[in-house]
Amino acid sequence: MKKLFVSAVAAVALAALALPASAFENQFGGYWRTRAYTQKDFAPDGKGDLSEVDTRTRLFYTAKFSDDFKFVNKFEFNAVWGDNDGGDIGADGKNDWRIKNSYVDMNLGDWNAKIGTQGGVIARGFILDDDFSGAVVTYQGAGFDVPVMWIKHTEGDMGKKANEKDVDYFVVNPTVKVSDQLAVNPFFMWIGSENTQNFIDPGTGTQYMGGIKEANLYYLGVNADMDYGMGSAWFTGIYQFGSVDAIAGNSFGVPAGKSVDVKAYLVALGGDVDLDAFKVHGQMFYASGDDSGSDYEQFFVPAGQSYYWSEIMGLGIFDNHQSNNAPGDKIGNIMAVNLGGSMSPMPKLKVTADVWYAKLVEDVLAPNGKMESDLGTEINLKATYKVMDNLNLDVVGAYLFAGDATGKDDPYLVGTRLSFGF
Repeated sequence: MKKLFVSAVAAVALAALALPASAFENQFGGYWRTRAYTQKDFAPDGKGDLSEVDTRTRLFYTAKFSDDFKFVNKFEFNAVWGDNDGGDIGADGKNDWRIKNSYVDMNLGDWNAKIGTQGGVIARGFILDDDFSGAVVTYQGAGFDVPVMWIKHTEGDMGKKANEKDVDYFVVNPTVKVSDQLAVNPFFMWIGSENTQNFIDPGTGTQYMGGIKEANLYYLGVNADMDYGMGSAWFTGIYQFGSVDAIAGNSFGVPAGKSVDVKAYLVALGGDVDLDAFKVHGQMFYASGDDSGSDYEQFFVPAGQSYYWSEIMGLGIFDNHQSNNAPGDKIGNIMAVNLGGSMSPMPKLKVTADVWYAKLVEDVLAPNGKMESDLGTEINLKATYKVMDNLNLDVVGAYLFAGDATGKDDPYLVGTRLSFGF
């Protein structure tokens, strides 16, 4: 099945290259931001304290040959003020230059194909919200579309043993517009590898140190989005299943020569209500943790998962680092609930306030030397002012009343961001 899919993608790419040469339109765009922030007590003994200013620039270029054929590119470069790569005296940055996207986008009748390095979202980010190299082929019908995705996680390289280390994602991700008020998005993803030494630990961002011979992981779920006039509501449910085979010690806790079944799940829901003078919003999510039983039960994705939530525990606007023992944007072994509101007290100004409570599903080792689960209650305040067309100023303050799993000190963050897009 894998070889057949890859062959089909290659055929579509060759068909695009066979199109006759013609005049094309140059399209430019981009995004720029500069942030200044201070964070304190994100880790015990001040190890997470930081005050810095950074700048990010993204430049977009698209060569549009026709309405049915485009070549899309997105570039990014970053600098921390005062670092030795673009932020220092002389400002000769050279290393932190990134090619975020470079892909062809083409329509062939009812079909669309995007081939190359591109961005994608699956399950609101609970499974994936990131850039990747691969292909997305979509059938576009009346009131529905059916994307089929091949995402390359890892290329193992040449040779039988090296080639077994390939890790691939295969996804079917259709969306059906049931009515003007309701859209449903069922999805299925399979992650497979004969030797998964390059899987990434979602908690630490480090490799699993080998030890897993073969893995087959499956994700089956649904998104639902409803618009009911004075507000909206959404739901996501995901069941993860499959198995991994061990050959040595590993982060799954599987004895060598044994196999473990993976059985995990995630549920999330949220919504908002527009009350004219202000808007109320809220959400909650629950992602299972592992209880050290016979099955591995912590919900995780090897790489690509990214769901931002609160400012301190969930990365937020400044996304430098999450507070101690919080999962950041890698949602697993956690339950969290949020209630907030926003209003515009004057033209061009929007003020937002949020309260988050979060705890871990299964206990972890806390700074007090005990096994704990309570992360704490976080308060976020944000003011967004439209300085001029396309130019926004955000001012953010956040404070976490730390639970025992976070530590004895209460983390806090203050910062500002100036940004525009074009």
